[in-house]
Amino acid sequence: MPGWERWLWGGLGWALGGPIGGILGFALGSMADRPSSGAAADQAEYPRTRPGDFGVSLMVLLAAVMRADERLLKSELTYVKQFFVQTFGEEFAQERMILFRDILKQDYALRDVCRQIKRNMDHPARLEMIHLLFGLAQADGRIDDTEIAVIGRIAGYLGISTDDLGSIQAMFVQDSQGAYHILEVDPQADEKTIKKAYHRMANRYHPDKVNHLGPEFLTLAEEKFKAINEAYQKIRAERGI
Repeated sequence: MPGWERWLWGGLGWALGGPIGGILGFALGSMADRPSSGAAADQAEYPRTRPGDFGVSLMVLLAAVMRADERLLKSELTYVKQFFVQTFGEEFAQERMILFRDILKQDYALRDVCRQIKRNMDHPARLEMIHLLFGLAQADGRIDDTEIAVIGRIAGYLGISTDDLGSIQAMFVQDSQGAYHILEVDPQADEKTIKKAYHRMANRYHPDKVNHLGPEFLTLAEEKFKAINEAYQKIRAERGI
């Protein structure tokens, strides 16, 4: 698998160990000749998540969400493939899809996978991952309750607060107070509180927070940042601020 050699093993640190490493090993065969010893050694050199760690972890969690409603829909596979194409290019997308289909066939302990991610991945990157999981769930035009439930479990395992989870969910599940949910503020809040909430959220979700994931994931971070700004502008327009 020469293509995988170019993007996978050179971009992995901590994901080569633990349950995620076991999932990769099952999908790709023996990892005995891979540089797995680097998983522990690299943590000192790479204090934040490397793009390969994020990408592989995302595949594992995407697979869990896709299996949540016990249906593997073509629209969801298409979403994943398009995501890979847009993020990594056509050539690497094909390779990732082969690996992803192998991961889909496996049963694994979701809590253990999430614990490994939480131990090694910084909070902004974990927020980005939850955003991407909701994007997948919406790929067929609607988000099923079972998908919301499994994303909620994942968020809990990853140490994401219920407020942050609700904010991200509101970007995909629209309601009359969605803009307030995105900003994590009460609809009865005054102008000063809303403005303060906007600045807090804009800082929390600023694309610069995930620069270390590489340029491939910056566009996705910008989409989330845009949703924060749109929510604030909507509230301002409704209140005539």
